[in-house]
Amino acid sequence: MSRAEVEKAARLLGRPPETLAFLYGLPDEDVRGFREQASAALFDRAPEMLDRIAAATKLVPAGVAAAISQKALGPRLAAAVAGRLEAGRAAGIIAKLPVSFTAESCAHLDPRRIAAIVDRLDEGLVVRIAVVLAENRDHLTMGRFVGHLRDRVLSRILEQVGDTDVLRAGFYVDLPERLPRILELMGDERLASVVRAAAAAGLWEEALAVAAAVGGEQRLRIARLTARLDGAELASLVRVTHAEGLWETLLPLVALLGEEDRLTVARLESLRDPDVLAGVVRAVVVTGLWGEFLPLAGVLPAEARKVVADAAAGLGDTELDALAREVAEQDLWELVLPLVELMPEEGKQRIFGLPAFKDQSEP
Repeated sequence: MSRAEVEKAARLLGRPPETLAFLYGLPDEDVRGFREQASAALFDRAPEMLDRIAAATKLVPAGVAAAISQKALGPRLAAAVAGRLEAGRAAGIIAKLPVSFTAESCAHLDPRRIAAIVDRLDEGLVVRIAVVLAENRDHLTMGRFVGHLRDRVLSRILEQVGDTDVLRAGFYVDLPERLPRILELMGDERLASVVRAAAAAGLWEEALAVAAAVGGEQRLRIARLTARLDGAELASLVRVTHAEGLWETLLPLVALLGEEDRLTVARLESLRDPDVLAGVVRAVVVTGLWGEFLPLAGVLPAEARKVVADAAAGLGDTELDALAREVAEQDLWELVLPLVELMPEEGKQRIFGLPAFKDQSEP
C-alpha cells in the first residue's frame, strides 16, 4: 500500500514515481496525509482565471459549455473548472461530453469534489466512464472513484471489466474501508477468478495489499480461495512473497486457514527451499508473527521442519527470548516444542536456558 500511495502522490504532482522514492517505506497514513495536503495546496490556490471561466459557463446552456470544455479547454483545464462549479452544474456539463473526454478529465479532478459530482451523474454514464478507464488502463483513477459509487453501480461495473482491472483498481482505492463491501458484491466464483488472475498476471503484491486492507469474513474468503489454487500458482505466490519480503502480509492469511487448507500450503515444494524457510523465520523474528507461523510450521514436512528448527536455533539470544515469551504469552508450547526437539544440541541448551522457558517449566 505504500507503493500505491507514492504512485498516487506522483500522479497528483505530475512526477515519475521514482522521483518520490524517498517516500517508500514510510507509514501509509503519512504518505496519504502528504498527498492530501499537496492536493489541497494545488486545488485551493487555483488561478482566478478558473473562477472566471467557471462563472462564464453558468451563462450558457450545458451543451455549449461542454463544447467549450472539449474544444477550448482540454481535459486537464476542463477538470479544474469542473472543480470550481456547483456539483449539479458540473454533472450537467459532463453528461454532454464524450465519455472518452470525461474519462481523461477524471484523472485531473479535485478529489474532494468526486463524491458530490458522481452522486449526480446518470448511473449508466458512470458505468461507461469506468469501462473506458479500464480500457485505458487508468486503474489509479478508477481507484479514486470506486469508493464513492453505489452498490448497484459497482455491480454493473464488475460485470463489464476484467479481473486484473478489478484487482488493480482495488490496489489504488482511495477509500479502503469500501473494499469489504466491494468483495461482498463479488460471489466466490468471481473472487476466485480475480485471485487466479493475480497469479497469471504477476499481481500478487496488489492482491496481498487488498487482503491486508480487509478483515473478518472477506479476508478469510481470500485466504481460502488462494489456498485452493494449483501448485504452480501457489508456488508463484511464495516466490513473490519471499523476493519482496511480504511474509508479514501472507502469514496472517495462512493462519486463518483450516487444517486441510493449511496442509495444502505446507506441502508446497517451494516451502522446502532452505533459503525460503530461513527468510520466513527472519521475517517472523522481525514482525513477531510467531502465533501466525507456528501452526504452519507444525504441518510442514519433516525435512522442512528441520530447516526451520535450525534457523530458529541460530537466532540471537534476544531474538530467541522474544520467541519464547511470545510462545508463553499465546500458550503455543505444543507447537514449538516439536521444533526444539529437532534443533542441534547446542540450540536446545540455549532454548532451555532462556528465562521465558524456565518460567514455563517451573511448577
